Amino acid sequence: MLDLENIASSFVSENSEQKVNSDVSIPREDQFIHRHIGIDSYEEDSIVKQLGYDSLDSLIDRAIPQSIRFSKPFNLPSPQTETQALKTLSAIASENQVYRSFIGMGYYNCVTPAVIQRNILENPNWYTAYTPYQPEIAQGRLEALLNFQTMVIDLTGLEIANASLLDEGTAAAEAMTMSYGASKSKSKLFFVDEKCHPQTIEVIKTRARYLDIELIIDNPFTYDFTNAVFGCLLQYPATDGTIYDYQAIIEQIHQEKGLVILAADLLALALLKSPGELNADIAVGNSQRFGVPLGYGGPHAGYFATKEEYKRQIPGRLVGVSVDAQGKPALRLALQTREQHIRRDKATSNICTAQVLLAVIASSYAVYHGEKGIKNIATRVHQLTRILANSLEKLGYQLQSEHFFDTIKVKIDDNELIASIRELAENQQINFRYYRDGVGISLDEATTLTEVNQICAIFAQNTVYIRLLENKSPLLDASIYQGDDNISRLGIPVSLQRQSRFLTEPVFNQHTSETELLRYLHRLESKDLSLTTSMIPLGSCTMKLNATSEMLPITWAEFNNIHPFAPLSQTKGYQALFSQLETWLAEITGFAGVSLQPNAGSQGEYAGLQVIRRYHDSRGEGDRTICLIPESAHGTNPASAVMCGLKVVAVKCDEEGNIDIADLQAKAEKHKDKLAALMVTYPSTHGVFEEGIKDICGIIHSYGGQVYLDGANMNAQVGLCKPGDFGADVCHLNLHKTFCIPHGGGGPGVGPIGVASHLVPFLPSTSLTPLTPLNKGGDAQESILNEERNVEESIGMISAAPWGSASILPISWMYIAMMGGEGLTHATKIAILSANYMAHRLAPYYPILFTGKDGLVAHECIIDLRHFRKTADITVEDVAKRLMDYGFHAPTMSWPVAGTMMIEPTESESKAELDRFCDAMISIRKEIEAIEKGEMDKNDNLLKNAPHTAEMLLKSEWNHPYTREMAAYPDKWTKEHKFWTSVARIDNAKGDRNLVCSCVGMESYTAS
Repeated sequence: MLDLENIASSFVSENSEQKVNSDVSIPREDQFIHRHIGIDSYEEDSIVKQLGYDSLDSLIDRAIPQSIRFSKPFNLPSPQTETQALKTLSAIASENQVYRSFIGMGYYNCVTPAVIQRNILENPNWYTAYTPYQPEIAQGRLEALLNFQTMVIDLTGLEIANASLLDEGTAAAEAMTMSYGASKSKSKLFFVDEKCHPQTIEVIKTRARYLDIELIIDNPFTYDFTNAVFGCLLQYPATDGTIYDYQAIIEQIHQEKGLVILAADLLALALLKSPGELNADIAVGNSQRFGVPLGYGGPHAGYFATKEEYKRQIPGRLVGVSVDAQGKPALRLALQTREQHIRRDKATSNICTAQVLLAVIASSYAVYHGEKGIKNIATRVHQLTRILANSLEKLGYQLQSEHFFDTIKVKIDDNELIASIRELAENQQINFRYYRDGVGISLDEATTLTEVNQICAIFAQNTVYIRLLENKSPLLDASIYQGDDNISRLGIPVSLQRQSRFLTEPVFNQHTSETELLRYLHRLESKDLSLTTSMIPLGSCTMKLNATSEMLPITWAEFNNIHPFAPLSQTKGYQALFSQLETWLAEITGFAGVSLQPNAGSQGEYAGLQVIRRYHDSRGEGDRTICLIPESAHGTNPASAVMCGLKVVAVKCDEEGNIDIADLQAKAEKHKDKLAALMVTYPSTHGVFEEGIKDICGIIHSYGGQVYLDGANMNAQVGLCKPGDFGADVCHLNLHKTFCIPHGGGGPGVGPIGVASHLVPFLPSTSLTPLTPLNKGGDAQESILNEERNVEESIGMISAAPWGSASILPISWMYIAMMGGEGLTHATKIAILSANYMAHRLAPYYPILFTGKDGLVAHECIIDLRHFRKTADITVEDVAKRLMDYGFHAPTMSWPVAGTMMIEPTESESKAELDRFCDAMISIRKEIEAIEKGEMDKNDNLLKNAPHTAEMLLKSEWNHPYTREMAAYPDKWTKEHKFWTSVARIDNAKGDRNLVCSCVGMESYTAS
């Protein structure tokens, strides 16, 4: 085992040139904390006095129950400047060795066009935007996601696709559970092709464990499908590269009323018959090779496509076409009533997110290359693979199959020969995939003919290999294979060669020059409001600064160009970073162990509950299946519980928004023999530090249950209290909230979990990661990484990559390294201060719905707008849309209480920005008052008609009882810098009644 902790700590000690303490300090202008926190010390003192306190600490002491306060200094390294932290991280990154990987398994090198890297991946207009729940100010990324859906629909030949999922493995798991509900078969059997990618099989195993689903992992060509299955997952091409004709199997399964899922390679589908043409019901996979770096496993955008008849069951987000109030085509998230915050424990999926930023990159890659370019790339990869296969056969090697796209398996029975090939390859910094009986090679877009020569030389071994080195002459030349009869039999069988067109829509044929793509991307980003425009005060979503220095490392080759199943000996830097980040997060939360594998908050919830179930199983208490959840909880909480085979029992909340402890006690007592867990959010979903949290945890523990704490509100706790100290057993963290990974327009995210010591053995496994050195005769992709953790106890894999979205973890590393313990604690205090300042300013105009015993809130507050429906016929949505005219994104709407807004300012916003938002809300209150007094029409007013577009204001006729200036420039700052929405208010109902989710449909829909 590598001593990762010592390696990690050595980097910090060797590269931290200065320490911040009372004696030696970095000049204030160089301290990152003053770049991150928006309120300075003078403004802090002023706000504290306005709120009636002597100091910030006295306010914090009143806001947070003393019984849970953490008062000791953090055991974290001293803060570093941005320059120092980048230098330290660069030293860590340099320990990674960037080998050329031909491992495959669904992950490939690709070329990220520079115009896309610079203008999307590295562009804060794209990566600091929020989920497009307010579509009028998100038309740019919604269009890019519609392009993604269209690309997937075209390539898969199916009728509808969602806006992306977390990765291929979890997309396959979602397809399994969707099939379970949608299939007309009564069977509980689910068939998995043994030649699916091993990580996908592992994720499927984890997902099926508590869902009353029995898995059959076998050869589909020998299995008797008259033994009916409700669904079947096949890999196309198979994990070893073989292309199989599944049409007869698909027909057989359909006869038994089952559904068929094809896990298909998107690039291969440019040359292969599509899943739709094969009559598959669902297609899943990964869009990584469409311009998204390897990133040691993520983040990448998985895809999910299905037939029209299953559109109401499709998981995740779906972008649809509707019209705005002016009859103009407009985009929005469709079928939102399916989402978890509505369906809760009736939901079939807990996925309420997408990998938006990565899906935008993939769709832009398709826009840039078009049908011709994608087909050319696929053809070139395939031709190089055919040349390689033919050459290896001429050298005397036997192939697993003659039918392949970009991956071949060379059959080798001699373990010493496999080891020799590996040694030669790694000496030249090349990785292959190693089986017990052969070597796998996957070529990709970045492969050159020189590399094919190099691979052949490695396999040529002694005589030819030595001759190559001595003569330095090429072993291969593509021209010598023209007209070669032998090569013509290798590749894609004629019966499975694609004849149908794809990417024929105008958007994929108009932007193939860099100039045109650059202008197109800029047009899209100009339609979106992001943190580059104004604060996004979303309660529970923590839209804080994503500092440029934190973002820089994600495009370093040492982080983003490494295959997730590369040998550990090549990834010492990553392992050191993981070890250090896990240690820091454990210290911050008070837990004994942390897993970084969950690649979204929803995945963190799911992983945490899986850990609890495995713990109960280990104690012979597998019948503990009751999960208590407060009525105010996130909608994903009950959905996650159901996915883990738990039965949800709701717990009441009192008038103050706190958990009703008497009701909790009664229900815990009632279900004491079957109580598995309580899911609780802290501070509460209502934005308050509940006084009774320790008692709540104690009640659950007294009846043998475990406490899962939703860490969405961790931004109010860091440095002030620790979940592990006040009774939580499991807590998931949103690194895309508290720890500065940007939301990316609705994804990526990271949702690691921290657990108490008794739960550490059950953390997600990384069992597919190869050992170093390779045991002779062993399968590198099936070796166990951590001998200290019994994989039999582990919940298994919950995402397709061992460390989830590894390549964005440096963002959180940088944040913690630059803030240090004192900085993190002060950030939390300022977040709480800012929320209380906004509540103080808004209270005379809008009732604050919940406060603690001293009238204080945590890091967010809820304002009540419900009475405006009676007094002025104004809804919370009207206020949200009017805020767009002021240049703001609305706070979280109608959650956890309908008709309210939850406001979270974060510590990153300046006092001036807090005041600007409060001024806008106060101004809107005066506009409502005008309606209440009869000075403004109830139906034709500034709020009902918002947002106001330039097109609306430029019309010659203006028949509204207010001026154009009142509509467009409601406050002075809007005249200085105006954010214009590109569409007016969108008709959501019409979009759902006439569901259109692709570019082709948009044109026909407009015409109608």
